[in-house]
Amino acid sequence: MEEVSKVRKILITGSAGFLGQNLISVLRRNQSIEILEFDKEDDISVLYTALDICDAVVHLAGENRPDDIDDFMKVNAGLTGLVTSCLEKRGESVQIIYSSSIQAERDNPYGRSKKAGEQELLSYAEKTGNRVGIFRFPNLFGKWSRPNYNSVVSTFCHNIAHGQEIVISDRNNLLKLAYIDDVTAAIIQELTETEVGKPLFCGGFASYEITLGNLADTLSSFKKMRKNSILPDFANPLTKRLYTTYLSYLAKDDFAYPVEMKRDTRGFLFELLKSKHSGQIFISKTHPGITRGNHFHDSKVEKFCVISGNGTIKFRHILDDKILSYDVNGDNIQVVDIPPGYTHSIKNTGDSEMIVLFWANEIFNPDQPDTYYEEV
Repeated sequence: MEEVSKVRKILITGSAGFLGQNLISVLRRNQSIEILEFDKEDDISVLYTALDICDAVVHLAGENRPDDIDDFMKVNAGLTGLVTSCLEKRGESVQIIYSSSIQAERDNPYGRSKKAGEQELLSYAEKTGNRVGIFRFPNLFGKWSRPNYNSVVSTFCHNIAHGQEIVISDRNNLLKLAYIDDVTAAIIQELTETEVGKPLFCGGFASYEITLGNLADTLSSFKKMRKNSILPDFANPLTKRLYTTYLSYLAKDDFAYPVEMKRDTRGFLFELLKSKHSGQIFISKTHPGITRGNHFHDSKVEKFCVISGNGTIKFRHILDDKILSYDVNGDNIQVVDIPPGYTHSIKNTGDSEMIVLFWANEIFNPDQPDTYYEEV
C-alpha cells in the first residue's frame, strides 16, 4: 500500500494581519499543509491548543501601534515568550520562524521589544536544539496592507488612487522597503529547511531604497497614466512592485477608464500604451475600402497586426518603383514589420471593419513626427 504523506500543521500567529493574510493565501495552495491560525481577536485557548499540535510556528503576531507604550514589550516579547515556553514543555521538535524588524538594533520602545522577542527565540533554540529562523524585515508593502497603519506606501497608494491628499514630512527621508510576495517566498523557503543547528538570521528577499519624495512622485505618475498612457519603467523591480501595489488600492468601481478616441471618416484610432523605453501601442478600426498610411519614416519602425477583418499592406522602397504586397487577416494572424525608408499603406479589402494593432518603437512627437507623405 502506498504510504500517505503526513500533513504538516503550521501555526500562523497574527494570521489576520498584512503578512499573515498574504502568507496564508500562498500556503493554502499546498494540500500537504494544514494551517492553524491565531490572531489578537481569538481567545488565548486557541493559541494553547494550536501550540500543542503544530509542527512549525510562523510567529507574525506583534504590536506596532499600541495605545499604551508598554504593550510593545507585553506583546512583542511577552507573547513570544509564551510561545517558546509552551513548546519547550512539549519537548518535541517544533520549528519557529519569527517576524522581527530592522528596528531591533535601535534604541526605541518598538526596537527594544523586538530585540527582546529575538532573545526569547535564541534561548529556545539553545535549550531545545530546534530550528529557529529570525527575519529582520524593513517596511513591508504590497496588496492588503492597511492604509494609515501598516506603511507609508499603503497610505500613499490609497490616498492617490482615491484622490485624497498625501502628506510628505520630508521628501529626502530614505525608506527601506521589502515587497510582500518576496517576503512570503522567503518564509516558505525557510519552512522547507529541516537542518538544525545555530539559530539563523534569515534573508532571501530583496530590499529596496527610495526617498519619500520619489515614492510620492512615482505613485502619482501611475494615476496620471490613465490620461497620458505612459507606462513606467518595469525593468526597475521596485517600480514594477509599486505599480502592482498601487493597482490593488483602486476603488472597486474604478477599475475601468476611458481612452481618447480619434475619429474621422476612415474609422477611429486610439493610443493604448506608451513607454519612454519601448515606444507605444495603438489600435485602429478602418471602414471597408479605406486606405491608411502612404508615408514613410527615416528612423521610426513599426509593427502591424490585423486582428480582425481583411487587409493588404503595401510597401515601396522610396528609391525604387517595386511594390511589395502582403495580404493579412484576422483568421491567420501575422505581425508585419515596417522598415525605415519604405513608404507603406494598409487597405481594408474586406466587407467588414478591419481592426489593427500597431506598435511603434517611439512615442509620437508632433514636433518631430518622422512621418513623410509619399504614395506607395
